[in-house]
Amino acid sequence: MKIELHRKYRKKSYSIGILYIDGVRICETLEDTDRGLSQSDGLESINKNKIKGETAIPTGTYQIALTFSPRFKKLLPLLLNVPGYEGVRIHSGNTAKDTEGCILCGRNTQVGAVMNSRYWTNKVITIIQQAIDRKEQVTITIYH
Repeated sequence: MKIELHRKYRKKSYSIGILYIDGVRICETLEDTDRGLSQSDGLESINKNKIKGETAIPTGTYQIALTFSPRFKKLLPLLLNVPGYEGVRIHSGNTAKDTEGCILCGRNTQVGAVMNSRYWTNKVITIIQQAIDRKEQVTITIYH
């Protein structure tokens, strides 16, 4: 299964994107500020240009696993091998203060926020779980 995140609105303190699964638009996303990092930049460059807890992950393609989150006490999608980052998940939340580098799902009906996040996050998790149950590899590609 292929997930795509297209960052559409790159603002000073947050980024709003659109999430597609196998070509179907699912919801909007909210992340920290997109500072133009790319998976191909190399770890040294990424660490030099990111601000911890305030920078969206580098664009690129990452494998997703569904693992237990000790912080959230439930199964959540985890992006694997994100250079310069650890524990990047797809989870619910409403503003950039809730992200810490993670991807929030919801509807962008308010400036700088996503709403109904629990509903949309659960929908995405269900789709990912179904793909994993079918033994499909799940990846996400993030674009500027």
